[in-house]
Amino acid sequence: MIVLSAGMPRAGSAWHFNIIHDLMATTGCADVRDIRVKYRLQNILTEVNFNIGLLSARRLGRVAIPALMGNTFVIKAHTGPTRTSRLLLRLGLLRVSYIYRDPRDAMLSAFEYGQHALQTGHPNAFSHITDFNKSLDFIMHYVRIWEKWTNESNVFTTRYEDLVKKYDNEVNRLVGFLRLNGSSPDARAEPSPSVQKVIDSYRPGAAEGQESLHFHKGRIGRFREAYTADEQAVLRDRLGSYLPRMGYEV
Repeated sequence: MIVLSAGMPRAGSAWHFNIIHDLMATTGCADVRDIRVKYRLQNILTEVNFNIGLLSARRLGRVAIPALMGNTFVIKAHTGPTRTSRLLLRLGLLRVSYIYRDPRDAMLSAFEYGQHALQTGHPNAFSHITDFNKSLDFIMHYVRIWEKWTNESNVFTTRYEDLVKKYDNEVNRLVGFLRLNGSSPDARAEPSPSVQKVIDSYRPGAAEGQESLHFHKGRIGRFREAYTADEQAVLRDRLGSYLPRMGYEV
């Protein structure tokens, strides 16, 4: 099986991936690092966080080969579902967990992260976001991807804010979804000691300041201080129909 850790950019997706990766490791499943090399997937999966990019037939077909050979492993994506991903879901070869965040905080984080990288001479995937309008266009693309994932059946969804504020509840729901409590997806079952160790290691505050978790800068609601009244009016206009469905106040 392929376990896909999907998510909105700058929404704790690295934290989400690492939790899932280490939870699945407690089952003795294959290390995706080894899978990437053994099955020559270097041009399909990135070296960091093993991002597959587009969930195209070609890419998923290549990644499905080790799964069909009996391997279970975790990969990451920021893109939306496709016909091929839906087929693999129906066949039981793919299991998807999706994380998202208030898009107003996510777009602010993407802008700042991209501009900081640009200023230090190391442009990244967000450095093309140079102003408010480009930030909004960027995040609207991912809001539509959120809508597509939440319309899919058998996809686990969680909010970054809930993972921060209600960590035990959310991570135990995830444990249940991944069926790490046995054959039942019941999240109320007691986690095994190895699973509990992973849960505790990723608890907010347990690894304070570790950039790999993208947690130390993920303050909730920061957009309200960063954007002007006019900009926030634009946000209400463009995002107003989405925010309540995503669980956020307009």
